[in-house]
Amino acid sequence: MNPFRTPLDPPPKARPLPFRPQRRPDLTIEQILEWCDAFHKRFGRWPTDKDGPRGLPDTTWRAIDKCLRHGYRGLRSGSSLAKLLLAHRERRHLRILPRFTVARILKWADDHHARTGGWPNADMGPIVDAPGETWKGVDSALRSRRRGLPGHSSLAQLLAAKRGVRNPRGLRALTAKQILAWADKHYAQTGDWPTADSGAVQAAPGETWIALDSALRGGKRGLPGGSSLAKLLFQCRGRRHRRFPPNLTIDQILGWANAQHQRTGKWPNGDLDSVIPETPEETWTAVESALRNGRRGLPGGDSLARLLARACGVRNSKGLPRLSVKQIQCWVQAHYRRTGNWPNYKDGPIPDTRGETWSAVAAALCNGRRGLPGGSSLAQVVAALKGKSPAK
Repeated sequence: MNPFRTPLDPPPKARPLPFRPQRRPDLTIEQILEWCDAFHKRFGRWPTDKDGPRGLPDTTWRAIDKCLRHGYRGLRSGSSLAKLLLAHRERRHLRILPRFTVARILKWADDHHARTGGWPNADMGPIVDAPGETWKGVDSALRSRRRGLPGHSSLAQLLAAKRGVRNPRGLRALTAKQILAWADKHYAQTGDWPTADSGAVQAAPGETWIALDSALRGGKRGLPGGSSLAKLLFQCRGRRHRRFPPNLTIDQILGWANAQHQRTGKWPNGDLDSVIPETPEETWTAVESALRNGRRGLPGGDSLARLLARACGVRNSKGLPRLSVKQIQCWVQAHYRRTGNWPNYKDGPIPDTRGETWSAVAAALCNGRRGLPGGSSLAQVVAALKGKSPAK
């Protein structure tokens, strides 16, 4: 009792009682599983602690998970919502994954091969025969010594060791002698040397010519690198390489030209990209380029037309000989003596002149080409010889 209180003072206020929340009813495993089954039936999946109060009467899934973890509301501690579903509903738990065995992985791989015709790899996604598992997860477990596996392996290495599947990262070493032996067999079967686009190597199942070319270029699989399939065949088998074509000679080119003239009645033209039948890997365009640019053992500064003009007397339209009025007068007089008529530009070829025509002569007189002054015509030359002016 307060000794300083007087009878006139108001009575003291009573202290409020401390708040004691009402104790919530206990939970049971059967009740929680019943709520989980109702949730799965309604939403098509199992609940997690992030689903809030969805599907529950007066609590949340996070609260249930907390009770299971810490032993609240009559439950034993040491569990969780995920562990409960794993134990009673076989729901996959990311932190408690089932153990793998090599035999089980090989069974999944065999089923995949029987279904698709190909072997699986780490990038093929889910495993059809193991819901929730992926080939990438299997590969990771094989590499990292997890889920009961010894580790230091991979899906590709396992299939290579147990099923003989080709492993791109564990291929056997190669030698140039071995590649040449495969190329010789390819030539014996097809009559042609292989290229990088020739597809599979028939003498070595699993190998491809493009893979061998890549290994020769990049120094892979025990090869020194800096080469290629084309270079190897060029150096060791004499196969033509487009970057290292053989040298040419003038006699060789003239022999090909004479053969074409005898066969077709026409001389070759360096402007046409036509194949030379006597050497199918050569074209007249390539010969023209070598003559002009001094390649493949030729001196350069020449052309196919000039070569044929010098050696075979073939008329070169870009290097025609010079003309003179006196020479044209001789041709006019010879034409008159032979035919009894004076020539005009429509009379065609001029005999014994290596390809000259009256129309070409008339054009040269008119336009001042081939050494002529120009401003004249064939009719004026004929009129001068006849002793009278031509009609306009």
